[in-house]
Amino acid sequence: RGFWGWRGDLCTPTQTPLFQAGRACCSKPPTDATAAMGISRDSWHKRRKTGGRMKQLRKKRKFEIGRPAAMTRIGPQKVNPVRTRGGHQKLRALRLESGNFSWGSEVTTRKTRVLEVVYNASNNELVRTNTLVKGCVVVIDATPFKQWYQQHYGVLLGKKKGDEQQVKHSKRMLRVLAARQKERVVDTKVAEMVGSGRALARVASRPGQSGRCDGYLLEGAELEFYQRAMRRKK
Repeated sequence: RGFWGWRGDLCTPTQTPLFQAGRACCSKPPTDATAAMGISRDSWHKRRKTGGRMKQLRKKRKFEIGRPAAMTRIGPQKVNPVRTRGGHQKLRALRLESGNFSWGSEVTTRKTRVLEVVYNASNNELVRTNTLVKGCVVVIDATPFKQWYQQHYGVLLGKKKGDEQQVKHSKRMLRVLAARQKERVVDTKVAEMVGSGRALARVASRPGQSGRCDGYLLEGAELEFYQRAMRRKK
């Protein structure tokens, strides 16, 4: 059985323009634009604790938007600004090579180079690709801390027999160094790390949000914990 089409001719159900357009649309392979799905931070698409589905009471909203991970690598600095809600701005670090790291027990901070990523509790792939994220353990160049320690206490960490250097100081400076050395207490493992020029540190900032890679040197029980964890993962 047929019927009159919009052009005035007799058509079968499979010859209608709407049917032909639908069949042509379905026969096309999905492109990246149609296959890509947006990243959402809502919670209504998840299940309840009991396993039941949540009803979708509304469509997606702009304030629920999510963005791809920055996947910050070690390299020449490259930071992109990203406009966020309210006209504010995030700094998306794509590559970083240095940051400010703090030596907690000595209450000093120095800018130094990040050499490599050695541990990440969440994903070993981030270690292999040297991806900087908050909480990862990195190896940093400890030379700035070594130089500061020698200047502040008059003691060269990690020195060998042939590396002894005689630095001339005034009488007043000698009294100051002597007073500082009375209260000098340093962890043996930290002293060995700083003296070797390579120290373990933990990243405390969020490179993909703030565009910086800042952190602190590992000391004491925390250093021992991460050293054990790295030995287990090897």
